[in-house]
Amino acid sequence: MTAPVPIAAADVTAFHDRLLATAGWPGAEPAPPAPGLWQWIQANHRNNCLLWAEEDLARRTTVADAEIAANKRAIDRYNQARNDATERVDELLLLALGVVDEAAARSQAPLAQVAAGARLNSETAGSMIDRLSILSLKLQAMAEQTRRGDVDEAHRAGSRQKWERLAQQRADLAGCLDALLAETAAGKAFFKVYRQFKMYNDPDFNPELVKERQRQP
Repeated sequence: MTAPVPIAAADVTAFHDRLLATAGWPGAEPAPPAPGLWQWIQANHRNNCLLWAEEDLARRTTVADAEIAANKRAIDRYNQARNDATERVDELLLLALGVVDEAAARSQAPLAQVAAGARLNSETAGSMIDRLSILSLKLQAMAEQTRRGDVDEAHRAGSRQKWERLAQQRADLAGCLDALLAETAAGKAFFKVYRQFKMYNDPDFNPELVKERQRQP
């Protein structure tokens, strides 16, 4: 029996673009279309937006080192939150598609319940949605380059060509997401939640943080 497909890629990309066009975003958070899955898609997108801004700030060359250090720490926080939201999206999609049960969904290694012969997709649907979020940011940033008045027309024309390639990349990825969700709903494919262990953020795993703790009296 085929399960219903919980989301469409076109709705996700439209949602990403709508949030980017929202006044005050990502500081001001509008309510997501629905709690649960959309809430976590929004959380992933918000953290990608905050991460993007911090990455720009971290490349400055005329500010104090302390400011760059603060940017780096913010990058680590937003990257961790982005990955956590991606995993939550995967959990909720797998639940909606009937691939895992509620008890297993939040475990360290949710056991997939799939038909014999179903193929394992190397990338999760949540990771695809995360990449669509980043592509929406790239499209927005490249569109801004096409409107700059402080550069020559060659720069703007080159930026338009880059924007078109990014748009094609996002459309292709959206099609792949729809295909994966449809195949998973039909029992022909599946994906797993792998738990992306960000060891550099964990004081029990980052060797430099372990050394610091050991040196403390």
